[in-house]
Amino acid sequence: MTDPAGAAIGARHTGLRPDIQGLRAVAVGLVLVSHAGVSQLPGGGVGIDVFFVISGFLVTGLLTHEVESRGRLSLRRFYRRRAARRLPAAGVVLLAAAALTWWTATDTGRRVFGADIVAAAFSVVNWRLASRSVDPFVIDVDVSPVQHLWAVAVGGQFSLLWPLLILAAAWWWRRRRHARLRPVLALAIGLIVVLSFVWSIILVPNDPSTAFFATTTRLWELGVGALVAVGATAWRRLPRAGSIVLGWLGLGAILASALVLSSAMPWPGHRALLPTLGTAAVIVGGVASSAGGASRLLAWRPAVWIGGLSYSLYLWHWPLLVAAMSVWGELGAKRGLLVVAASFIPAYLTHRFVENPIRRVARNRRQSIAPGVGVALAGAVAGLVVALSVVPGLGKVVAALEGAGGTVLAQGSDTGTTGGDGTIESLVSVEWFVPSPTAAPKDLPDAYADGCQVGADSPDPVRCEYGDPASDVVVAVVGDSKILQWQSTLEAIADAEGWRVISYTKSSCGFHGAVQELQGAAYTACTAWNDAVRAELDALSPDVVVTSQGEPYALSNPADPTSRIAAAMVDGLTTSWTALVEQGVEVIVILDNPGPATDGYQCVAENPGALAACAFDREEAVAASSAPTQVAAAKRVPEVQLIDLEQSICPFAECVPVIGNVLLWRQGTHLTDTYARTLTGALSEQLVPLVERAA
Repeated sequence: MTDPAGAAIGARHTGLRPDIQGLRAVAVGLVLVSHAGVSQLPGGGVGIDVFFVISGFLVTGLLTHEVESRGRLSLRRFYRRRAARRLPAAGVVLLAAAALTWWTATDTGRRVFGADIVAAAFSVVNWRLASRSVDPFVIDVDVSPVQHLWAVAVGGQFSLLWPLLILAAAWWWRRRRHARLRPVLALAIGLIVVLSFVWSIILVPNDPSTAFFATTTRLWELGVGALVAVGATAWRRLPRAGSIVLGWLGLGAILASALVLSSAMPWPGHRALLPTLGTAAVIVGGVASSAGGASRLLAWRPAVWIGGLSYSLYLWHWPLLVAAMSVWGELGAKRGLLVVAASFIPAYLTHRFVENPIRRVARNRRQSIAPGVGVALAGAVAGLVVALSVVPGLGKVVAALEGAGGTVLAQGSDTGTTGGDGTIESLVSVEWFVPSPTAAPKDLPDAYADGCQVGADSPDPVRCEYGDPASDVVVAVVGDSKILQWQSTLEAIADAEGWRVISYTKSSCGFHGAVQELQGAAYTACTAWNDAVRAELDALSPDVVVTSQGEPYALSNPADPTSRIAAAMVDGLTTSWTALVEQGVEVIVILDNPGPATDGYQCVAENPGALAACAFDREEAVAASSAPTQVAAAKRVPEVQLIDLEQSICPFAECVPVIGNVLLWRQGTHLTDTYARTLTGALSEQLVPLVERAA
């Protein structure tokens, strides 16, 4: 959500303050109820899109009015008032978020969330979230208490750059005496809207997380509001009856979006047209007939009051929800609504005693808004303190890296006797290891950064190639993140052996014929992806398919998410493997590795001096993995070859978190890329003879 600062500083030029405040109330209400967990409003997040349109409309209306009435634009005055509106309240919330992070988060969480707070203070947290949210397995620490401020960051970037566009258009207009300002602005803004919308359409299926957070894919929504502002003089000439109908249709479109769309859908893209154009229609209808229709409803006094609090409400509700979840766990809709209702208290206090006083000061050129800016900077400093709170623990790792050079990656399958040899007893002698717990979630193979891993929503395969592109030996690597964790190792082997390796991987989606489950429903995108990958393999005709998976269960009844059983998964694997074998393709399965029941890197972060506390029983871990399911399926298809690296990952009865000065675990049971690379020799020893035989 962008803060609706334009309402405070530009509403007098629109004649729509009550309507706008009421529309803001609708927007913030949708967001808050959705975040509270009310399942009947699956698309409540469209309230953010509504705010984008409102902000674009009001900011552009203010800037256009100033250019037309004064013949110039004071950037200093504009930025001063925007800073007074945005920064003080945000700074207070950042301070609260820093305290919450210090109180509830692990060392890993403090590092991640503290950096989030700093990024939020400088209005770039949307790009930070985009960079670390490419795939669900990249970061899985608890929810950031400032995650919602991504939208405020988009608004901040818009406020910083948009006046420059208006200035450029005004400069061109002044040089063309016969040109009119508003058509010039409409042309410039329209071009930006088209380019941003097209980019959104392109990026959503290929990189949904970046598309969601990026300013470039959201700019068209703000631009739609800007076009409404530029055309305000034309809207006033619309027939009253038509404008009333338009307003009701727009409000209906917003509410329908909240009811029929879902937060699980890739966004924004074309789906955001409905709430965006609906908001534009409400505003256009209000410009033409502010005394009737939807505008009259939106001007209802309680709605106007809530709209005035909307910025503070949005700022406060999310940290309070995060705090409540840290105490109670899953909240449910009832508790969620109570927390959201409680957010009215700090929102009102912030609005009354922080926002309003500093905004009044900003109107007086002779007074400084330094106190308000100071509050925001204090929030940034607090976030920085939290982010650096684990540096002392990191120091040993940094020093070790400087002294160790590249020896860790040269170990191959030999774990050595220093820095942990796989026994519980050896952990006492571990003085350093890599990667650090805070870096473990990002210790990934390059395939993630290269966009090879298809997100959960997309059914379309992404083909990545490495090794020798001219080789006659073609190895297809197919599956979910459990096969992708071996990408660096497989690439090293392919380079050494001269193979051509082609990968198809998808988040939480094994390669087989069974129906998988995701978030309580049949994973239809996975089924479609499997069908598409099988068609690609038919055309490719690889010598070998190397696969693995992390999910041991599948749905025996696609209509019933509770029907998850291992037998259904065995049937699915058997069907897929048999089809490949009958086509003359060698199938090689890397057995799923055992892993901790909870995030091992977080346990290590919390117990740096007692690593044995993070050990776990190997037998139980193997039973919980997909390995038994894979073995059962392989018994039905004896031509399938199994590769078992269990002894290299957990050589004794108790699995340990560090072997050979390397931390094993990142998210869940996934190996860090650093440790996977140490097993290049072990994997090569088993894999190379099988591929040579097939080729």
